[in-house]
Parts: sequence; structure tokens; C-alpha cells
Amino acid sequence: MLKEMGRTSQAVLIILYVFMTVKAFEMEIIPANRIVKQIGETLTLTCNTTGCASPSFSWRTQMDNPLGGAVNNYRTYSTLTMNPVSTVNSHDYLCTVFCGEKDKKEKSVKVEIYSFPRDPVIEISPSLAAAEPVTVTCKILDVYPSHYLEVLLKKEDHVLHGKNFYEDESTNTENKTVTYSFTPTAEDIGKEITCVAKLPIPNTDFEPKERVTSEKLTANFGPQNTVITASPGNWPMEGDTLNLTCVTESNPPAQIAWRKHLADESIQLLTKTNVLSIPDAHFSDSGLYICEVTNLVTNKTEKATVDIVIQGAPNITELSVEPSTTVREGENVSIQCSAEGNPSPRIILRRKSDGADMGPYSEGRILLPSVTFLNGGDYECVAENKFGKSRSAITLNVEYGPKNTMISVIPATAVKEGETVIMKCTSSGNPAPVISWKKKKTTGEPEKIYTDATLTIKNIKSQDLGLYECEAYNQFGKEEKDVKLLVQEGKLFLLALYFIKQMQNFCPGKKASTAAPAWQVLSEGVRATWKSRDGDSSTALVMFWCLGLQHVFQLHNLLLDQITSLSRLCPQ
Repeated sequence: MLKEMGRTSQAVLIILYVFMTVKAFEMEIIPANRIVKQIGETLTLTCNTTGCASPSFSWRTQMDNPLGGAVNNYRTYSTLTMNPVSTVNSHDYLCTVFCGEKDKKEKSVKVEIYSFPRDPVIEISPSLAAAEPVTVTCKILDVYPSHYLEVLLKKEDHVLHGKNFYEDESTNTENKTVTYSFTPTAEDIGKEITCVAKLPIPNTDFEPKERVTSEKLTANFGPQNTVITASPGNWPMEGDTLNLTCVTESNPPAQIAWRKHLADESIQLLTKTNVLSIPDAHFSDSGLYICEVTNLVTNKTEKATVDIVIQGAPNITELSVEPSTTVREGENVSIQCSAEGNPSPRIILRRKSDGADMGPYSEGRILLPSVTFLNGGDYECVAENKFGKSRSAITLNVEYGPKNTMISVIPATAVKEGETVIMKCTSSGNPAPVISWKKKKTTGEPEKIYTDATLTIKNIKSQDLGLYECEAYNQFGKEEKDVKLLVQEGKLFLLALYFIKQMQNFCPGKKASTAAPAWQVLSEGVRATWKSRDGDSSTALVMFWCLGLQHVFQLHNLLLDQITSLSRLCPQ
């Protein structure tokens, strides 16, 4: 019996334990408290259950208005998402949960909507001079609900005007405007005008509930007191960065334009900013700069100017030859040199020869009328001031035909048989002349025999005697020189003396000469000159060739036979 009672007690305890561990059907809405959301945000309401394996959910508003959101049901909970929140979401939302056919539970939550997204906007217009009326306008944009809105207009700490919108019945966001007109005094210029907007919705917790915007009360004036500052100064060095800054007093801010007065009296627009920057300043940047400022409200314009002078060592900008660096002899030539620098450089244009400065020289220009080959060469331009010196050179090339053609013979034009003769022909010209040698035939016509400046004849023979011509040639002309080669025999001079003496004895009717004649052996013969007692001067020129000692007596006999025919050589 006792055993049976013990078993019964245990069974009851087990049943009670199982009953106590099974949870009851419950529900909740998250968030559970009153909800305040700003228009444009996202709000999610969650209806959660416990104690029910397969609940079913239903969402609605208290007045059966549209939900204004999306419902999603899950196993034990349901969500209502409003994205974005708008004025249609300002309701009491009710969530109903069914667990089976009999169990039902409901809960609600209140959603309140507001919009107060930005600070007020202040406009003061028209903003004219002091002591003239102004109107202050304060705009509050996208506000909801507007019937809670309160607006104050203040000047510094002094309240100018206040307004509320308690009687509004807004159903959506609205823009609200508060205006106030007054006449400012001169002391009011620069003081702050403030618009304070408040949205004190009761029993709500959001920030900010107050928004403030301020703007200084100003009057339109200017431009005035316009000044220009130059950095590093009005006289910068070439290569510096030059900054010109234009400052003026103007309200509203003036429009600024930089201009430059050009050499041709025109005006060049440079930029429309208050700072004109010129990197790596050049001499050409010197000049008068103008800062022009304009207030479009007051319709006034003011100008300021600054004179900028760039300093530096000279730069040679031009070194030229007209009509060309290569000219023909006889042309007119002009050599021109220009340089820039500050202070203005002294310019010298001169000719250089063999490394030494030579004339002519000029202040920047040389005129060479009817140029000759002597004018050719290097010309140098030198520009100098207190900051330094610059130089540049140019070459004048004068083209001309062959000149000063000369022949030199080594050892001499009268040579002995078997010797070596070197004949060298030189000539000047531009381009350098081509040298060639010719020898006259017995017919008298020349024959080209060699092309080079130096003609060498080794072991000279009788057939090598004769007239040689040197021809110097280029595209501008030619020049010729000739030389006669003859063979000299040791008895030649004795023969010449003997012949002249015979002539002197032969000439009849003349007084004896006071002295023996002066004589000279030439390539073409013997020339004898003497004076008679009465002072007359006579010259005898005898043409002959003596090819060797064996011919001396033959020539002597010939002269004796024909002496009477030579009377024309006697002094008259």
C-alpha cells in the first residue's frame, strides 16, 4: 500500500514538472515604446511571438489606413518596414497574432513623424546703402508638422520679430517663410541678423529641436582704396617669379580683371583673378599693368596701375646677315645685331680675325657696299650692361673667282739639263680654285698636261723646254699665268758680252760710249743698255737660243755674217 502511494506521488510530480516547463503563448512589438522618426529615415517594426509553434500575423493601422510599408512573415515573427518614412506613417500600428483557432493576442505602437532637416536660410534684400530700408527673409524648408513651428528674427541679442504657426493643419512637409523690414542705422552695418527656428513637439525625444542661422548686415559699397602689391618688387630680375596682387574694398566682392598696356597702345586682357602670376619673368614682361575692379551692384569701377621693369644681363635676340651669310663678291651686305636687357645694353658688332677683335665695328649694324673677298670672315656681336655680357658670332662667306695667281719655280726658270724643276701655282678664290697645267705645243696651241698645284719635272731635257701655263678655275671665273723654261749653258754670259761688244764696235758714226753697256740675261734673250757721250740712251734686245756650248761658234759666225742687217739695233 505504501509502495503504491509512493508511485502515485512521483507521477503527479512528473506531470506538474512537464506542465510548468511548457511556455505560455505570448507576443511583443519591438520597439515597444512610442516611436518618433524623421521623414526620409527607415523604420522597421517587429512583431515577435513565443509559446506558439505556427503563429499567423496581421498588421493594420488603428483607422484602417494604408500601412505605408512592406510586411514580411517568418516562423515566429513578422516585420513591417517603412522605407522611407513619410507622413502616411504617422499612425498607431496594431499587430494581431493567432495561435491555433482560439488563441489571439494584439499589441500596438504609436509612430510619430516629423521633418526638420536643415538650418534656416536668411536673405537680406535689397541690400543697399546704410539708412535705406531692408527686408529680412527667413526660410525654413521641409518642416513637419508646421503647427509646432516657432520662428524668431534677432539683431544681435535684440528680437526684431517673432512668429508661430499654431493654426496650421499641415499634412505634409512645407516651406515656411518669415519676413521683416526695418531701416538699419550706420551702426547696424556689420551686426548679425539671426533666424532661430524651433520645432518643440511635446513628449518627443529628437535632436535638434532648434536650428539657427546668422548673417551679417551689410551695405553695398565700393570698389574703393584699390592697391597693387608686386612681389619681389617693381624691378625684378629676369627669371624671377613675379606676383602682382590686387586688393580692393567692395561689397559685394568686386570682379577683378588684369590687363597690360602694350607697345602699340592696345590693351591685353590677362586674367580675371586677383593675383597675376608670371613665372620666369622675361624682358618682354616689362610694362604697365592695370588692375580693374567692378562692383556689379553699385555699378562702379576703379583702376590701379603698376609699372614693372624686368632687369637682367643682355640676351642677343638677333644676329643676321642680309641678303645671306653666303654672297658673291660685289653684292651689298648688311650685318645686323639686336639685344635685349635692362639697363639697355651697349651693343658692339665687329669683325674678328685671327682671334683678335678687328674693325669695322658698329652700334649694332655694319653696312658693306660692294663686298670684296677681304670682307669675308667671322663677325661678333657683344652686348653688355652692368649685370653681365653676352656674345654671339656669325660667318660671312664671300664667294669670288680666282685672284693673285702666281707661279714659283725651283731652282729657276733657266736650268741645266738633267736637273729637277718644281713649278708651284698658287691662287686665291672661294670656292678654292682647281689648278691645272698646260704646255704650248710647237703649233702654239696649249695642251693640258697635269691637274694639281705642283708640277714636278725630273731629269729635264730639251723637249721639256717651252712655255707652261697655270690655270686657276672655279664657277666664278678663271685666271691664267705662264712661265718659260730654258736651258742655261755656262758660256751663255760670255756670248752675250761678246755679241754686245761686236754691236758696239759695228755701229758707225757714233762717238765711243763712255762706259760699257749694262746688260741683263732674260729668258727671252739678252738686253743691253748704254749711253753715248752726247747723253743718248739706247737699248738693244737680241733674241737667241743657246742650246749648248757646241753652238756658240755657229751663232758667232752667224752674227758676223748678218751684222749689217742688225744696224737697226745701233743707238740713233
